[in-house]
Amino acid sequence: MKKILLHIGLMILVGLAIAWMAMLWLDKWTRHGDTIIVPSVKTFSYVKASQTLEAEGLLAILSDSVYDKRTAPGTVIEQNPKAGTVVKEGREIYLTINAFSPKMVTLPSLTDISVRQARSILEGLEIKKVVEKRVPSDFKDLVLAVRYKGVRLSPGARVPVSATIELEVGEGFPDVVELDSISSEEAVPVEQLDLFN
Repeated sequence: MKKILLHIGLMILVGLAIAWMAMLWLDKWTRHGDTIIVPSVKTFSYVKASQTLEAEGLLAILSDSVYDKRTAPGTVIEQNPKAGTVVKEGREIYLTINAFSPKMVTLPSLTDISVRQARSILEGLEIKKVVEKRVPSDFKDLVLAVRYKGVRLSPGARVPVSATIELEVGEGFPDVVELDSISSEEAVPVEQLDLFN
């Protein structure tokens, strides 16, 4: 019986020793306690932001760009994780920069459709500035032409998303007055009409 208890005791001791060694190895492998606080690189140029992050042991990744004419081109405007976040060495920091020029989009055919549908398509392309110019036409609210800076655009034309697009939209005919709406005082007797001259 003593041998069995001795073997059980030795198995418990070996198990505890293996668990302790595994914990030490896990701490070393995960670099437990070895952390970096992410610096703020917003308003830095992309090159300077990359160098700053690399100096801290982090990796800069360009993830996106947006266009804001009030901000210098190539400037970092957003970072993820945010400044002050505690991370491990080698962590990737995703940067969004201000583009050097506005995003360009290709226009589909916008003529011969309703002005409401054309506006919806332009909004889907992120074009926010749309103006309408009413022109004489048989068809009310039908887009007859699309212009940018006075130049008529064809389907496939490329324009910046910051562009002001002008839609030439048909006015249509004025509403027709129905005969039933004419008052009896305004009506002319049939005898007085000279139908054959």
